[in-house]
Amino acid sequence: MSLNFLQNGLGKMKIITINLPEKYLQAIQILNDMGVYPSRSEAIRIALHDFLSNELKMFKDLDDESFKMLIRSKSNKNS
Repeated sequence: MSLNFLQNGLGKMKIITINLPEKYLQAIQILNDMGVYPSRSEAIRIALHDFLSNELKMFKDLDDESFKMLIRSKSNKNS
């Protein structure tokens, strides 16, 4: 997985707060300490990207506008 894709392909980053089991955080920290990922944030971004790619097969193929239209469509159905 190219780190440049994640950093350059997704636009502006937003800060969020998440709660993780201690075991997950320790595993992420070990990977970070080993140099597998440059930061815990990057490890989580890559894991989330992989999850979304698997869950939403078309995720990689959508341009920004198409993705936004899909999200708006989903939001309107839930209203």
